[in-house]
Amino acid sequence: MPGPRDSRDPGRGGNPGNPGQPGVPADPFPRDLARYLAASTGLPQPTAVRVVADVATYFSETVEEFVRRRHIELQQRQRKNHEIWPLIAAELGQRRFAARGLSERQLRRIVYG
Repeated sequence: MPGPRDSRDPGRGGNPGNPGQPGVPADPFPRDLARYLAASTGLPQPTAVRVVADVATYFSETVEEFVRRRHIELQQRQRKNHEIWPLIAAELGQRRFAARGLSERQLRRIVYG
């Protein structure tokens, strides 16, 4: 599953082939991590680079981005807001970022402003 911002999207993420060039973002992850992943799993190097970039992008998501993304995903699955807010609140505690406790009202303010 691609993360919140797909690193394969040309408008996002780094370009591992051209670090340091003007107008080209720096690598979003250490190259040695991709090399290690390729060596330890047998994945081809380009696949390992893509996997590491996708994971790095996934874990760079802020609390606000996560709440907005999950709200849209759950609405698309025909979930109603009274079901969505408790699910998102529970998922926040399981994420990489240390999210402060948010009330349903605070969750609604993130989505609707």
